[in-house]
Amino acid sequence: MKDLPDRLVVFAHGKESGPWGTKIQHLAVTARQRGYEVLSPDYSHTHDPRERVAQLLALAPRARHSLVLVGSSMGGYVSAQACAALQPRALFLMAPALYFPGWEEEPQGIPALCSVAHGWGDDIVPVERGITFARRNRAALHLLDSDHGLNDQLDTLALLFDDLLRRAS
Repeated sequence: MKDLPDRLVVFAHGKESGPWGTKIQHLAVTARQRGYEVLSPDYSHTHDPRERVAQLLALAPRARHSLVLVGSSMGGYVSAQACAALQPRALFLMAPALYFPGWEEEPQGIPALCSVAHGWGDDIVPVERGITFARRNRAALHLLDSDHGLNDQLDTLALLFDDLLRRAS
């Protein structure tokens, strides 16, 4: 049986991006510096968010001490919806694509260590959705002067993520 990592971060990319996009590459460096192994599955074969959740659940990532799920946009939906089954120690969401018609179900099992970053100028996922999720789950909420991609806030995202990982360790 393969040994479980002590600490593992699992990324879920957005609808139109890939497993090693700009944000994931940047945050993976932060995770590794904190002693986490990193996994970033490729979901680009489907735009169906429920199929992506099923793919993550089938992967069944686990860690001995600390599993952290991270999601951007549709990946935020995927990571949040996987929480009930995977029971991560922490969850980090960036512009989470939650509460869209047809996939508006409320995520369950959200860990107490949860942080949401959303851009005020997001024209893809309204900022109110990130606010709603944070309010319902008592998550830390970080509203940034940015757009949906948040790519102009990489250093800020890394600081927020590093703080979450520190507390999850």
